Amino acid sequence: MIKQIVQTSTLSIALMLSVSNAHAQDFKAENPACIAPSNPGGGWDFICRTTAKFLFDLKIIEDSMQVTNMSGGGGGVAFAHVTKERNEDNNLIVAASMSTSARIAQGIYEGATQDDVHFLATFGAEYGAIAVKSDSKYETLTQMMDDILEDPRSVGIAGGSSIGSFDHIKPMLVAQKAGLEDVTTMKYVSFDGGGEAMTGLLSGATEALSGDFSEMLGFLESGDIRIIAIMAPERLANFPDIPTAKEQGYDVVGANWRGLYMPAGASDEAKEFWSNAIQTMVEDEGFQQTLEDAAIAPFNNFGDDMYKFVAGSIEDVTKLSKEIGIIQ
Repeated sequence: MIKQIVQTSTLSIALMLSVSNAHAQDFKAENPACIAPSNPGGGWDFICRTTAKFLFDLKIIEDSMQVTNMSGGGGGVAFAHVTKERNEDNNLIVAASMSTSARIAQGIYEGATQDDVHFLATFGAEYGAIAVKSDSKYETLTQMMDDILEDPRSVGIAGGSSIGSFDHIKPMLVAQKAGLEDVTTMKYVSFDGGGEAMTGLLSGATEALSGDFSEMLGFLESGDIRIIAIMAPERLANFPDIPTAKEQGYDVVGANWRGLYMPAGASDEAKEFWSNAIQTMVEDEGFQQTLEDAAIAPFNNFGDDMYKFVAGSIEDVTKLSKEIGIIQ
């Protein structure tokens, strides 16, 4: 779904900044805020807290950025809050990902379109994964799929977002490759954020977890979980023991972009300021190291490229959702 994962060069970023800084220099962020549309511990929370830290540490913003967790509706509560109550807020940014464009594509954010908000940037992408508890009976993805084929409701799969989200789509794609005719019969258990979904897995409320690799990394290293498949084209260099879904017979690759949007009604100066701010942050070696440590690959889109990318993402999800029966 993501056509390529490439790092924008420092030179190209610098050129864009030199052109637009003249327009943004009159704007100064005051009491900046970032909304993570989920509870603490998930990917959206990571986006906001990492962005807030580096923007302040690099002195791109003078005031520390307040991070607010606003869960509900798979990000829909935050989306509605921004569009209806803070549409002209120049000091607000919001965490976004593949799930954001997926919900717009599927109509989960009722009546929403891409233009209801201003998509600022992507700065990273990561692969999805399927995990189980360390003492689970499932040693391989094939064992789990065999049980799902026999009884689709026998395996509860947790996800940190709503039905129809990317967390939901990923295991459905695997099941489709396994031969399940109606993938909508699978048992998906929706939680408000990756942290709650992990708690659901570890408490025994579900048998498996579908999410992004970075959300699982700490629990993998602590020995609480086992990742039975990563949805990458090949095994990750830093984690060579984790098998891909593809090598187990399920040709599924699922990459989730990470980024930010802001209110569509904000001033042009504010939009340029935040775009420049994020681009400057992306240039920082410490920020890039933080992404690498979380197994997030550089994936940069800004300005017109960002608009085209989100439009393409929505188109791809719409097509895929129709193919697997989520929407008509």
